Amino acid sequence: MSNKVYVGNISYKAKEDQLAELFKQAGTVISAKIIINKINGKSKGYGFVEMETAEGMQKAIEMFHNYEFMSRPLIVNEARPLEPRDPSAKEKQPAE
Repeated sequence: MSNKVYVGNISYKAKEDQLAELFKQAGTVISAKIIINKINGKSKGYGFVEMETAEGMQKAIEMFHNYEFMSRPLIVNEARPLEPRDPSAKEKQPAE
């Protein structure tokens, strides 16, 4: 089981090391990743933090959900597994 949390509403100015430093208050941080737009290289405003333990993950959710970080209230939830995308979904459009 993963000990990863989704972190939303991250300031576009935030850096991964700043996010990791914040979450260290809840326990040992394995990784902190801010998702970057591939086209313009800028933050998408969300990311993921992996904690060492399930207890650390739960504490991070409790401590940082709605916590104001860089003038924005964070959204922190347990991360869900990535669902596979259907590559033909774009092709499935109603016939006219």
